[in-house]
Amino acid sequence: MAYVNERNEQELGRRESLARLRELGINPYPAPLYPVNTTTAEIAAGFDPEKGNFQDVCIAGRIMSRRIMGAASFMELQDHAGRIQVYVKRDEICPGEDKTMYNTVFKKLLDIGDIIGIKGFAFFTQTGQLSVHAKELTVLSKSLRVLPIVKTDADGTVHDGFADPELRYRQRYVDLVVNPQVKETFVKRAQIIATMRQAFNEAGCLEVETPILQPIPGGATARPFITHHNALDVDMYMRIANELYLKRLIVGGFQGVYEFAKNFRNEGMDKTHNPEFTCVEMYIAYKDYIWMMDFTEKMLHRVCQAVNGTDEVMIGGNLISFKAPFRRLRILDAIKEFAGVDVAGMDEAQLRETCKRLNVEVDPTMGVGKLIDAIFGDYVEHNLIQPTFIIDYPVEMSPLTKRCRYDDTLTERFELFVNGKELANAYSELNDPIDQLERFEEQAALKSKGDDEAMYIDYDFVRALEYGMPPTSGIGIGIDRLTMFMTGAETIQDVLFFPTMRPEAF
Repeated sequence: MAYVNERNEQELGRRESLARLRELGINPYPAPLYPVNTTTAEIAAGFDPEKGNFQDVCIAGRIMSRRIMGAASFMELQDHAGRIQVYVKRDEICPGEDKTMYNTVFKKLLDIGDIIGIKGFAFFTQTGQLSVHAKELTVLSKSLRVLPIVKTDADGTVHDGFADPELRYRQRYVDLVVNPQVKETFVKRAQIIATMRQAFNEAGCLEVETPILQPIPGGATARPFITHHNALDVDMYMRIANELYLKRLIVGGFQGVYEFAKNFRNEGMDKTHNPEFTCVEMYIAYKDYIWMMDFTEKMLHRVCQAVNGTDEVMIGGNLISFKAPFRRLRILDAIKEFAGVDVAGMDEAQLRETCKRLNVEVDPTMGVGKLIDAIFGDYVEHNLIQPTFIIDYPVEMSPLTKRCRYDDTLTERFELFVNGKELANAYSELNDPIDQLERFEEQAALKSKGDDEAMYIDYDFVRALEYGMPPTSGIGIGIDRLTMFMTGAETIQDVLFFPTMRPEAF
């Protein structure tokens, strides 16, 4: 009922116009074919009156403003590429005695937001304004909702902007219409993915797809979404990571594989976390985490250049350089540098005492790995502004990672931090099936203590490793966060077309 009341209050006049159009024999929602042959941007970039080009144009878009002046009028038309002024003269779009199209349809029944088609030619007005002179006007879609009208005065001040974040994220379709600059973020997102895909392909990797609905939520320490498969009568889990499936493909003989994956984690939401997010993971045989650091530096520099045309980007007030090399710092050395304590070799009791002394909040379910991670999170992360590889994590923090070649209490793992946030996570992958099973069992013990983010035991993955997986390096990179960095967006909601939100009550 609330939806109907809102509709009646705001849109009754437009629905009456809709009915009147139909009475006049005009279909307000005709068949989709309309012979568009150019865009507003192409006309703006290429029109030259001396060449006499763009004299037979067909464009389509939304009416964004109108100035009705008797027998002649101007309007602003917006398509996917930009805006252009359209000049409409009554006697030209309504030849002969019947002036209904102009006097009734154009002047009275069309509204801002309506989608129309225009056939005509490009010209400059006497004031030098590039315009399209309409010879034919076609109604393509009647808008029944009133668009917010964003106005900018002579000083550049925006009035009546569609700026409320909740409305913008909920009604992204309106946001994209009235704030067309928002599209640039998503164009850059596509450029980021395309550039990364090219780098992976050049490295000899194959793009693949793996299951989103899984019997075991493996590959990460996170709380999954649970559903039920009726036909099999079993609980299933939405993917929290695609790692274990991709490594199965390496076992199967692929040299390198990657996937841009939608992952789902049933955890908190904030400016940098959405329960549904995009991550790319890539695995390549006969490489290690040192090779992967070199590859990552080059790829991210390439992405920054492709998206912004420079090595640097402003993120949260900090000028970040993606020019290689990035700093490489062992995690225990980072804690010593920023927290002033040496946690190397500490057992769980000693780490709990250290956390207490450092005022780091912990709980009884946390083991050695999470205690170290808590100290790191409180004292180190926010200091890592320029791109920094934090390397050589303790075994307890890395259940899927090969032990370090010079110290078997550590693992060959790195995380890349930028502007105080994690961007990438990578390993020399653990391929010892006996060690892997023991690590899984340690995770199971943590789960029994109440850690609902601890990993499940994936016996099929252990079986795959028993067939033999070559030495392999893998990496996961958060696409949403990388897009935030490359576009200067302050929240993850700004780089998702449709972020997760509490449902509306209609």
